[in-house]
Amino acid sequence: MIGQLENTLSVNKKKIYIGGLSMGGMGTFEMVARNPNKFAAAFPICGGTNVRFASLMKDTPFWIFHGEADTVVPVTYSKEIYEALKNLDAEVELTLYPEAGHDSWNNVFKEPGLMPWVFKHSR
Repeated sequence: MIGQLENTLSVNKKKIYIGGLSMGGMGTFEMVARNPNKFAAAFPICGGTNVRFASLMKDTPFWIFHGEADTVVPVTYSKEIYEALKNLDAEVELTLYPEAGHDSWNNVFKEPGLMPWVFKHSR
């Protein structure tokens, strides 16, 4: 789909971003791992991935979000991939919301720095 959009619309290929929540957060990690040179920045929300894929994602800036009271997707998933990326000297941030459950995206989309952080990145 991204390739189709790139071919039919005027897309700045240096400024393609990805984000998602819950399974979309997991999909965000997956898409970056499968396309390590595609995205300028990524912001998964209450997701996670296998830490073995960290080396594939280390060149994409990540801002990872998760609610610490999440009972659907364990917050450890985000903490583990954050640590794995950090250990590879990746540009990665982790924001945890102590009181938030699985609906932590409500907090994320109120983050005043999110969009400026996203848009400052380019490939």
